[in-house]
Amino acid sequence: MGAVVGTLTMQTKQRAMSRDKIDDELEITMVCHRPEGLDKLEAQTNFTKRELQGLYRGFKNECPSGAVNEETFKQIYAQFFPHGDASTYAHYLFNAFDSTQNGSIKFEDFVTALSVLLRGSVREKLEWTFNLYDINKDGHINKEEMTHIVKAIYDMMGKYTYPALKVEVPRQHVEAFFQKMDKNKDGVVTLEEFILSCQEDENIMQSLRLFENVM
Repeated sequence: MGAVVGTLTMQTKQRAMSRDKIDDELEITMVCHRPEGLDKLEAQTNFTKRELQGLYRGFKNECPSGAVNEETFKQIYAQFFPHGDASTYAHYLFNAFDSTQNGSIKFEDFVTALSVLLRGSVREKLEWTFNLYDINKDGHINKEEMTHIVKAIYDMMGKYTYPALKVEVPRQHVEAFFQKMDKNKDGVVTLEEFILSCQEDENIMQSLRLFENVM
């Protein structure tokens, strides 16, 4: 989970650079966006007003326009996984954060997702994870979608993946998950199947927790 927080709240190492140069390097092209009032966000999330103020300062530090596009998100996220290729996973993660699917993550999107990931109930976290895996947003997860996500995670971890990754490992991982999750054997996993399977199988829960730091 720390990687998600860090991506948009880390302190830049380029404070000595001019604001114009920073903006150029971040390649932010959207118009400036002001977030909703903190009172409203406090009511909608599990953060206090003081915590929201701190998160907003960090977000603005990395995203001066008040919103971040996918390319900038990938650049920031890649810094946390220098020994692997984080671009594909960052793409899927960006889409999960971009709740309105308008091509940018605003502070409201960021803090709402972060509230669920850090302080949501088990069901809320599983619902968010299901949405991440449901790439085409049709309400189901198929083997292809899960394989794409799992492979993206392994690619991102790079040489630190343990045990040493073989080409067939992501697919084997998915096959094992699907045998347990696809209760009615129709080739897709619904939200309720996903939640039920995760809650009743500690091995699956441990696997999900293993990847929490990259979600």
